[in-house]
Amino acid sequence: MNNNEERYLNLLSNTFPTIADAAGEVINLEAIQNLPKGTEHFLADIHGEHEAFIHILKNASGNIKRKVTEIFGNTIRETEKKELCTLIYYPEQKLELIKAVEQDIDDWYHITIHQLVKVCREMSSKYTRSKVRKSLPEEFSYIIEELLHERSEDQDKAAYVAVIVDTIISTGRADDFIIAICNVIHRLAIDQLHILGDIYDRGSGAHIILDTLRQYHSWDIQWGNHDMLWMGASAGNDACICNVLRLSLRYANLTTLEEGYGINLVPLATFALETYGDDPCTEFIPKLLKDAKMDEKTLLLTAKMHKAISVIQFKQEADIFHRRPEWKMEDRCLLEHIDFEKQTCTIDGVAYDMKSCNFPTIDPKHPSEMTPEETDLMKKLHHSFRVSEKLRKHIRTILSHGCMYNICNQNLLFHASIPLNADGTLKEVEILGQRYAGLSLMKYIGQLVRAAFQNDTPNDLKQYAKDYFLYLWCGKDSPLFDKSKMATFERYFLTDVATFKEEKGYYFQLRNSAEVCDRILDAFGIKGDNRHIINGHVPVHASKGENPIKAGGRLMVIDGGFSEAYHSETGIAGYTLVYHSRGFQLVQHEPFTSTQDAILRGTDIKSTTQIVEMSTHRMLVADTDKGRELRAQIEDLKRLLYAYRHGIIKEKRN
Repeated sequence: MNNNEERYLNLLSNTFPTIADAAGEVINLEAIQNLPKGTEHFLADIHGEHEAFIHILKNASGNIKRKVTEIFGNTIRETEKKELCTLIYYPEQKLELIKAVEQDIDDWYHITIHQLVKVCREMSSKYTRSKVRKSLPEEFSYIIEELLHERSEDQDKAAYVAVIVDTIISTGRADDFIIAICNVIHRLAIDQLHILGDIYDRGSGAHIILDTLRQYHSWDIQWGNHDMLWMGASAGNDACICNVLRLSLRYANLTTLEEGYGINLVPLATFALETYGDDPCTEFIPKLLKDAKMDEKTLLLTAKMHKAISVIQFKQEADIFHRRPEWKMEDRCLLEHIDFEKQTCTIDGVAYDMKSCNFPTIDPKHPSEMTPEETDLMKKLHHSFRVSEKLRKHIRTILSHGCMYNICNQNLLFHASIPLNADGTLKEVEILGQRYAGLSLMKYIGQLVRAAFQNDTPNDLKQYAKDYFLYLWCGKDSPLFDKSKMATFERYFLTDVATFKEEKGYYFQLRNSAEVCDRILDAFGIKGDNRHIINGHVPVHASKGENPIKAGGRLMVIDGGFSEAYHSETGIAGYTLVYHSRGFQLVQHEPFTSTQDAILRGTDIKSTTQIVEMSTHRMLVADTDKGRELRAQIEDLKRLLYAYRHGIIKEKRN
């Protein structure tokens, strides 16, 4: 035993000071390895749809409903199963409705508590008592634990269990107990939650989603391009701030900005009215969702604000593109290619007609220069984003729980793509004079993103990192974008729809190839027969027959269009990929009505489950990454036992 190993074992002995302690932990860890694998849920591209997201967490993608059906079968009516499921999903709200109509509430409490205990017992069956105990609320920990492990069917224990339930009710704690045990069921239903990017934009509740995740027991995120935009805005990248505002105005969704983060939009509204007062801003009328209502005055103001921030965005982007010529994006400075007399814009040597050419803040001789009024406005907006404590808190949460990629249980997770060459080999991307591809590219980008938020980052690197948020949003070789261009300018201003086309990178063209997917998995060091790539970003057009399972099962694309803005395009309302001890299941969701409708009428998200891949044996903890960690810990503990028994290290007895 060398000095380093002895020093390590001495440290380990502080946690396990005796032979009994070390041996007991070995027994515990060996036992844990033989439990069923915990259930992982994968979601992508939530885009601010907080009600649907929270409901899917609460119903565990339909798993709780399936468990209730399995447990109670034909012993209770379908309406009672529906009521029980709704109670589990929304205990506080459902209790108030039930108490308003239930004539014998104590009898209802008795029946319901026993039913909830059965569901909770089933959900806890794949975990150790220790893990379940850690999931229990402190005030009811002892009571729930007793009820989970003592059965009323046992005649010797029936009276004991009955008295516990009677006392819960007689002391007026029934409501609190029901809420607590429902929350335990939620927690046990999903062992690990993976978010494959794009919490932000389009929907109105990104801040609510992040508030929910901050309280969630175990989750990770692989950053998406829309997340990166908000991260850049929080870091102080003005082009990102403009893009965040533009997208919010495009979908007439200001709730996250104003109510979520307290961003003051009055200066933008004032500037827009003063600058574009006589401009109908037709191209900038916001896209309203089917049930959204907006009076004409507000609609016109939103359109003017939309145009104002878009023009400033193009100027801010040009400033960065000129500052970073190595990105080769100066051709996207399209304000500089407008012929204001002919009202055309020249792209790749071809002059295209403009829809309109009303730009009161643009000097044709210096089109990308900001006016003093625009500069003053940007200072105010910049300040508003930088001082938002809640935005800063949420971005810190995204940073602490995420990165560009994750490897978990032989699955490679990332939001959009891995840049490839035309032959399917990994493409080298240059950043600050160095070239990176595949794993090294994703790792370095993750470090660069974090550098923008660190106080000890050198100023020049910090400025580059802040600028790079824009490249990650719209750069050709960005793993979060991977297209020839972002045709925002063309869609707003040009008449020829051919200019709108954004050529997808080779990853999207080649991702149905098993050989290409295997090459990517090899590059990330993922071995084994049952390895997969899982990502989102590009909505799967299920209504047109597109299959989310590609490359012979090696790739799963789980962006099914959570956002309402995509429902007509995809024909569904998102996917959840569920990976449990039996294998993979893809759950396809139909549009969610509303939380209120779910509570009042017991409506659930209608979901269709597709078996993707089933294991030949029930997977255990031993088959997972956690199992490998536990085996390493067991080996360390056995070395400690050897050291104790051979007198190399002395036991620390009291």
